Amino acid sequence: MSTPWRPDLVARVDRLVALAVRRAALLGPEAVEDASDASRAASQRGRELLEHTRSYLLPRARDLDAPLVVLLLGPTGAGKSTLMNTLAGLPVSRTGVLRPTTRDAVVLASVDDQTSLRATGPLSSVAAHRLEWVERGARPGIAIIDAPDIDSVEHANRQLADTLLEVADLCFFVTTATRYADRVPWDVLARVEQRRLPLVVVVNRLPAGSDASAVLDDVRRLLGRSGLTRPEAAADAGMAPSGSLAGSLALRPAGLEVIGVAEGALHPDGTALSRDAVEALMGRLESLAADAGARRSLAEQALAGAVAGLTPLVHMVADDLEHQAIDADALRRVAATDHAEELRLMREGLRRGNVLREEVIRQWHSFVGADQITRAFSSGIGRVRGALAAIFRGSPEAPVAAVQKGATDDLSTFVVAHASDAARRTASHWSADPLGARLVANDAGLWTASADLGEATRAALTAWMGAIASDVAVTGADKRGVARGVSLGVNAGAVTVMLTVFAHTGGLTGAEVGIAAGTAFLNQKLLNALFGEAAVLEMISRARDRLDQTLESLMERERERFDRLVPSGEELRALAGDLRGAVEDSSRPHGG
Repeated sequence: MSTPWRPDLVARVDRLVALAVRRAALLGPEAVEDASDASRAASQRGRELLEHTRSYLLPRARDLDAPLVVLLLGPTGAGKSTLMNTLAGLPVSRTGVLRPTTRDAVVLASVDDQTSLRATGPLSSVAAHRLEWVERGARPGIAIIDAPDIDSVEHANRQLADTLLEVADLCFFVTTATRYADRVPWDVLARVEQRRLPLVVVVNRLPAGSDASAVLDDVRRLLGRSGLTRPEAAADAGMAPSGSLAGSLALRPAGLEVIGVAEGALHPDGTALSRDAVEALMGRLESLAADAGARRSLAEQALAGAVAGLTPLVHMVADDLEHQAIDADALRRVAATDHAEELRLMREGLRRGNVLREEVIRQWHSFVGADQITRAFSSGIGRVRGALAAIFRGSPEAPVAAVQKGATDDLSTFVVAHASDAARRTASHWSADPLGARLVANDAGLWTASADLGEATRAALTAWMGAIASDVAVTGADKRGVARGVSLGVNAGAVTVMLTVFAHTGGLTGAEVGIAAGTAFLNQKLLNALFGEAAVLEMISRARDRLDQTLESLMERERERFDRLVPSGEELRALAGDLRGAVEDSSRPHGG
């Protein structure tokens, strides 16, 4: 890569490319089918920015010494191909009355320059099958391209001409004395001005005498009215002003010359203009071919203009991002609200008690031996501890695994049901939004809980029960009188705390209220006798808080499926600001 005279310019191109890539990464694949007109337009602008920066600006910024691209552009029948043949010194581009004569672009470049242009240079982004390469008559360091007509009846031809305009370093715009005021050419010239491309206007087939001057004066008038930089004095019939084209163009913010070519100034074979008619133009090309510094200066000028010319598009893309941020925030709020509501309903369900089945409670009730424990409490604390010792030593064997599995299964079913309701609620609400509707339509799984939520819930609940067991072990170790008993039945103690948690949250009511109430009473008494009331209340409180956090985390996990589908509004707004900053930096004068 060559060392640029303006490293700041190359850095700006790199920054714009990075921002365009970041936008594409944030928004992901953007489907346009069934999208609103505004969404389609925004997607198109984003793709255009990415394509433009990566395919047009970056290759030139990476190598300012790559061959200079000189583009012959103009409407049908203006004489572009004839001028191309003149500049080459031999017929390289087809001429004739049938239109369009130029369907693909004819590129006049040396063999070495062709390799550079094709590999990573300015033409690397142009479809290879649309370029016809010619080497005879080429000048090293300069590639001259005869583009298809800008007003071609074939859309692909016009599109190719537009693409070549974006990679050009210098434009020779060819028109005629009778067609220079047509609307289409001026639309193209507006883009030339927008990207500040150095420009030479060649007015072909000028009439003789004072009429030629009148035509050129009118061309200058229209150029000035269109907003193009005020043209320099032009020459009639090939009498262009002297001096270096490279110097005159490179020293101005946007170079512009008008050159006239007289009617009938043709080579005898009719395929080219007479050399005298464009001697000044050819002399300028020879000067550029001989001066690498002038070519680089012109390339940097064209690149700076191309960066500045992106300003309107960049601001539109930034506007789009800010609107998309509003939409993304709205969709995320809907998902957050719907999942928060289901979390509230889930907590309410725990308080009401529609979670654990009666058979799970009955297993534990039978194990603790309600009548035996009740009589023990009536006989004093010594009898109670004897009964407790029997329980925690596992005689009879405590149904810990069965009760834990039953509770885990019931809670998992409960969580999945509420998560599915949250998903359906969110997907339904998103369906009323154009963007949201496309997202949920592409993934049927968004209408229900995620497929692995049941497994994730069971794992989380197992961890929750493990934390309760740790609390029981630690608390029991501090109570010397019961430490041995607890150590023999930590898991049984954990189940006792777990079931008491559900009693405290109201989770053991409903159809099994009778058996649940009795079991809850016994659990509380057992725990108080073992650990003391204060320690028990602390264990229950910690277990209850952990359960609440577990349920909240599981619901957040489900909500995040929706959040991942839309970018963060904050990130989109930050990107919009960065884009605006990038073009504002590029619009400041160098060195200012």
